[in-house]
Amino acid sequence: MLSPEKQLEIIKRGTVEIILEEDLKKKLERAYKANKPLRIKVGFDPTAPDIHLGHTVLLEKMRQFQELGHEIIFLIGDFTGMIGDPSGKTETRKPLTREEVLKNAETYKEQVFKILDPEKTVIMFNSKWFNEMTALDMCRLAGAETVARMLEREDFKKRFTEGRPITILEFLYPLLQAYDSVYLKADIELGGTDQKFNLLMGRQLMKIYGMEEQVIITMPLLEGLDGIQKMSKSLGNYIGINEPADEMFGKIMSINDELMLKYYELLSHISVQELEELKRNIKEGKINPRDAKEALAVEIVTRYHGKQQSEKARDRFIKLFREKDIPEDISTIEIKDEGEGVWIPKIIKEQGLSKSTSEAIRLIKQNAVKINNEVLNNSDTKLKKGDYIIKVGKKRFLRVRIV
Repeated sequence: MLSPEKQLEIIKRGTVEIILEEDLKKKLERAYKANKPLRIKVGFDPTAPDIHLGHTVLLEKMRQFQELGHEIIFLIGDFTGMIGDPSGKTETRKPLTREEVLKNAETYKEQVFKILDPEKTVIMFNSKWFNEMTALDMCRLAGAETVARMLEREDFKKRFTEGRPITILEFLYPLLQAYDSVYLKADIELGGTDQKFNLLMGRQLMKIYGMEEQVIITMPLLEGLDGIQKMSKSLGNYIGINEPADEMFGKIMSINDELMLKYYELLSHISVQELEELKRNIKEGKINPRDAKEALAVEIVTRYHGKQQSEKARDRFIKLFREKDIPEDISTIEIKDEGEGVWIPKIIKEQGLSKSTSEAIRLIKQNAVKINNEVLNNSDTKLKKGDYIIKVGKKRFLRVRIV
């Protein structure tokens, strides 16, 4: 193992909060002296089948712990996933069936090993212990916390004051997640900032059970392509790790320079020292942010598609954008195809590239509209699933993704 001081430097990279840092230092020192790994718990409820880069923020921190020699427990909440984490939700989530949860869980396992070392990862399902719980055990667990404490949560408090329903089952969720830590005897639990209440509940429950409290490490929620909202598939601002190499490369190149540095900090495998040097060189004008972004895109696409596909994606991107004089920082919008394609004049009008659909039609007839650098002649054209660059006139560009 590296020294506790060096480990702490690596662990702190990109973190929002460590509760308590002093406890973490003690655990690292104890593990170092005994040459015994710490148990790092991270729970994932398989409520959706696909993982995007926002999910990988936690996975990358898990990978760092693996490289430091610690034991990673990848906990799949197949039991809690049927309830649904109420964190940040304004209404009760629709419960998933066990079949849906297990199907998503299998997909999760396939995807996470693109980042984690399977030989150093312990995969567990929390149904293992919850299915063995009796009704009396569950009642005792429910008695460990008060309704008043639960209503301290901002999301619960907001729903309560607005008269929105909160089920007793939702009150149980933080306790169930906390009991995972008790059962696993976790030394550290990782989670997003939106999980802080649940993570603190783990510390509290471990104390009630007479155990040493776990250290909590919270990670930031990664903004999506818009640079504002949390990365989310429902918002269409996500980068899926199973997306084609070209799409992934193009999406990364579309983020702004400030967000690029955050992606570097949370997703790149360059060292802390290399990251600081990169920031300094960009600030001093020694490195063009575009080149740094290209290097980031190459690194991430290589991780999920291999070096050969990454290099091809880079070459195709350069050919399309730089040789055709198309801006690289144009905005990307995602539009759902309901089955018959999306009418181009409608897209042009709704995205503000023309004042009306009739004007959009007129521009097409004047050969003033290009799709992927080809002049559009037919105003009846509809776009099917895929990525497109729309150019209207000389200076108006838009990247459209039809899904």
